[in-house]
Amino acid sequence: MATSPQPQLTPEPPTPPEQGSRGLIWLFVGHHGLRAGWSVLLAYCIFYFFRLVAGTVFYAFGLVGDHVDYSPTAMFVLEAIPFLAMLIAGIIMAAIEHRRILDYNLTGPRPVLHAVSGFCAGLIALSALIAILYSGGWLSFGSPALSGAEILRYATLWACAYLLVAGTEEGLFRCYLQYTLTRGISFWWALLAEAGLCLYAFLNARGDGAIGVYAAAAVGLLPCFILDQRGTPHSGFWQAAWVSSTFFGMVHTFNGGENWRGIFAASCIGFVFCVSIRVTGSVWWAIGCHAAWDWAETYIYGTANSGLPAQGHLFSSTPAGNPLLSGGADGPEGSLFAFAAILLLLALVLIVHRRRNIAAQG
Repeated sequence: MATSPQPQLTPEPPTPPEQGSRGLIWLFVGHHGLRAGWSVLLAYCIFYFFRLVAGTVFYAFGLVGDHVDYSPTAMFVLEAIPFLAMLIAGIIMAAIEHRRILDYNLTGPRPVLHAVSGFCAGLIALSALIAILYSGGWLSFGSPALSGAEILRYATLWACAYLLVAGTEEGLFRCYLQYTLTRGISFWWALLAEAGLCLYAFLNARGDGAIGVYAAAAVGLLPCFILDQRGTPHSGFWQAAWVSSTFFGMVHTFNGGENWRGIFAASCIGFVFCVSIRVTGSVWWAIGCHAAWDWAETYIYGTANSGLPAQGHLFSSTPAGNPLLSGGADGPEGSLFAFAAILLLLALVLIVHRRRNIAAQG
């Protein structure tokens, strides 16, 4: 598969410890600077600290309250807290690691084109899923819920809100985390991380959400082991994708109304987003796709998004029949048919951008 040029990162080779203070430094610093595990731990500590600070400031000024309605303005303000915290953490880590913040999977050719392509792909895949549910009688629509100027107003507000959501989540999982794990992970470290995520889900996940985390961990186990045993080039990237995608799904267990299928689907979509980084050279396709999927799900079709019903949507819809097929309270991504839409996303990014890369090289 032809890919766009990317930084050639290889896992840090072991370096024999030296005596005294240099032996202690070896525990923290490798050939690529601060070791990947410590970098990730430090970055997320900084992120959670500044998220707490920003949340406190927003609360003190009355921008957020104890109860938040699921409206586009409330979503935008609420999502601004982790976005600002992520941005500050990224700037600090870039300074510590002597990198540019754009190095974290934000460089690459044609970022605007890739973002637009991702947006179109997300819209197509989600619409195909909705069409399957509607044609099978697992989703029904009422009359339009908006009219006149409200249609454009809510379309714009929800687009802004979900661009911020996509930027935050892709920044946390496919930018810094994916980039940093790629430069310093091995199969056994990845396996240890997966075990930790499964344990955390077992102890904290609501409902049956932990099963989705277990499924994501299980699906990636054998392929990553085979890649490691064969010494396949760029195997570190795929091991990092395994961990970051499972982590992405695990975080969704904190949403109300999520079922195990929705959690597993989130992990699978996270993996498709990692594939898009390998194919396009950056995270911009994933940001566009992520925003479009959520925007169409919430605004256009009026379905629940990760179990959260929204205010201000174009159409009103109601799931019907078996929740395994309709998605139930989780929304379309909780349906088994969601995996067909995810395969469509994977096909779109591989076919469109692989052909473009081949044409550019030829």
